[in-house]
Amino acid sequence: MNSAKLRLKKGDQIRVITGKDKGKSGKILKIDREKRRVIVEGLNLVKKTQKPKREGEKGDIIEIEAYMDLSNVMVVCRKCGPTRIGYKTDAKGKPRICKKCGETL
Repeated sequence: MNSAKLRLKKGDQIRVITGKDKGKSGKILKIDREKRRVIVEGLNLVKKTQKPKREGEKGDIIEIEAYMDLSNVMVVCRKCGPTRIGYKTDAKGKPRICKKCGETL
């Protein structure tokens, strides 16, 4: 797999740009950097059967968030909406910036 550095971080606010949840927004819960996939809070829900834990208890069908490809999401800037991420080197370090307006993300 491509081992290029990912610019997204856990907790980033994102918007889905393609797929069944197109247009919806959420927060990144988990990132798989090797496979380039993310889990977003409340999006890409799939049904999963859950076995009973104790004797006499019934099984259940639950909905959980599944991984989606990194290319299907864009980070959301507070000022201008979905955008790409850039970097700007300064005395403090290398903060991530919005490519459209230049605001720090």
